[in-house]
Amino acid sequence: MDFELVGAQEIAKMLGVSRQRVHIISRRKGFPDPVAVLAMGSVWLKSDVERWIQENRRQT
Repeated sequence: MDFELVGAQEIAKMLGVSRQRVHIISRRKGFPDPVAVLAMGSVWLKSDVERWIQENRRQT
């Protein structure tokens, strides 16, 4: 099984927002659950986050 993990810093880059904003967004209902919570913070499956972005990001 091939998967990639991302943390707040990577998600911030994906969304073009600050890490602080990622922490706010990640607590919203509907945002993917982290696959693990480590000492350095939560980590998510990149594919879950990419799917969430596709489904929830405002189209400009």
